[in-house]
Amino acid sequence: MQAKEIMSKKIVSVGRNSSIREIALALAQHRISGLPVLSEGGYLVGIVTEGDLLRRKITPRTPDFINILGAVIYYHGVDRYNEDFKKMLAQKAEEIMTSDLVTAKEDTDVSEVAHMMLDNDIKQIPVVDGSKMVGMITRADIVRLLAMDK
Repeated sequence: MQAKEIMSKKIVSVGRNSSIREIALALAQHRISGLPVLSEGGYLVGIVTEGDLLRRKITPRTPDFINILGAVIYYHGVDRYNEDFKKMLAQKAEEIMTSDLVTAKEDTDVSEVAHMMLDNDIKQIPVVDGSKMVGMITRADIVRLLAMDK
């Protein structure tokens, strides 16, 4: 089975300049965990998730470090700390969104989509034609497919 057979074509999205409040309202109203961020032409430029919004309410995760002779040497988590800090200060979608995306094409096999979700620890995958968004597949879509399997 291919992605186009189970993807949702009804896409709830936000624009680059959508406020954090608008994003939170859309997530809550539609009971979804993430929103694609689309350019004016409908091209996928990022995704904002509930996790991104949660990062605004917590202290950035401290990077791992060692102290040698009074010098602090960071060896893990500096990029994560910087990303957390950036999201904490964000005021609009383009400042908080993730732009390094995992996407599928319409002809991607559903089992491959499931692997991509698990391997990347994500809950939804945008389906694109080039960089134009044409649908979204969520974990729930795949679970529904399993429930219908006889």
